Amino acid sequence: MNVLITGGAGYIGSELVGYLIDNHNVTVLDSLMYDYTSLLRYTQNDRFNFVKGDVRNTKLLYQLMKKNDIILPLAALVGFPLCDDHPGDAKEVNYGINRYIAEHKSADQMVIYPCTNSGYGVSKDGSVCTELSPLNPVSLYGKTKVMAERAYQETENCVLYECEFMRNYVHVADVCRAFKFTLENWESCKNETYNVGNDALNMNKLQLAQKIQKHLPLEIIKAEFTTDPDVRDYIVSSEKFYSKDFKCEYDLDEGIEQLVKAYAIIDSPWFANY
Repeated sequence: MNVLITGGAGYIGSELVGYLIDNHNVTVLDSLMYDYTSLLRYTQNDRFNFVKGDVRNTKLLYQLMKKNDIILPLAALVGFPLCDDHPGDAKEVNYGINRYIAEHKSADQMVIYPCTNSGYGVSKDGSVCTELSPLNPVSLYGKTKVMAERAYQETENCVLYECEFMRNYVHVADVCRAFKFTLENWESCKNETYNVGNDALNMNKLQLAQKIQKHLPLEIIKAEFTTDPDVRDYIVSSEKFYSKDFKCEYDLDEGIEQLVKAYAIIDSPWFANY
């Protein structure tokens, strides 16, 4: 089948291509605002095609949509700092274009939309967040992503994901496996919302820092004089997706060890939201 990934040069998309390209023809649409090297590894594969462009170019986007059976809309301004600095762009990319895709996709096209745990905002009663929990986004980032989710919910044949790892952590490889798993089990997974995370990794920032401290000489300083503008507090359950027989394969220690090796090589991150 033919797959279109918008924002496919990003952190998740650039890895996801590798999980799909053995069985699908994959086209990536990306403006390359973050990194122009993340997709070079696929250029020798005949199943890979790259189109440089802004997802907001609806003429180009529609032409690509018509050629593909599967649409994975990953293009987004990610995180509250970037969205707050560029609110107009955030609303256009995170919401407006997703509404366009929802309204212009054909009835038989498969769409998997990745939302964000930021949509849960603050769990008012301290309960675990499931797919039935009310959405209470705090930041512009969370609000635009939730608006886009609702646009897809108004159309048929879409699968919605809460897969961006913020307070509930998950390895990027398991996120990619989740997309692949859904496509391979479309009939049993479609038209639903799923939390995708590693439930063993629900933890706060201090616990995460202490985990990293086991791998690196890290001094932890608690900032008592300021607060996080993107106030979120929740525990997320992925049991619904696990009930489909999906299992995470990577634990936090593996992810930390891989990042330590990566940052020993690079001077700055490939992808950032500031």
